[in-house]
Amino acid sequence: MKPESDEPNRVISIGTDIIECHRIAQMIEKHGEVFLQRVFTHREILYCSSRRAANQHYAGRWAAKEAALKALGTGWSKGIQWTDVEVQNEVGGKPILVLTNRAHEIAIAAGIDKMMISISHCRAYAIAYVTAVG
Repeated sequence: MKPESDEPNRVISIGTDIIECHRIAQMIEKHGEVFLQRVFTHREILYCSSRRAANQHYAGRWAAKEAALKALGTGWSKGIQWTDVEVQNEVGGKPILVLTNRAHEIAIAAGIDKMMISISHCRAYAIAYVTAVG
């Protein structure tokens, strides 16, 4: 993806997802580290597991990954892995999406320069919204 410039970006696509936090908690309880390492990057696992409401943070990142792939228009097809989409946080806490491997290739081919994200969660639900611009 290209670095930011002064040129205005156009919206290419959007994606959104919502998940019940208890579903992610159940997956973690049932499958443990195997689930975590398949779905989340090492950095995401460190971030979420350090939080008081870890399951809510994991659910937010799950929703973010789903929303990102909806914005890419691929879903989980075309060779994309869960860990090809990573949610990182800027110093102030603002979430940013980092695409790697196949997800990055597809974004470039679609003319996507940047994917902006918003994540929110409570005890019951986590939701994410992604806007792909180029």
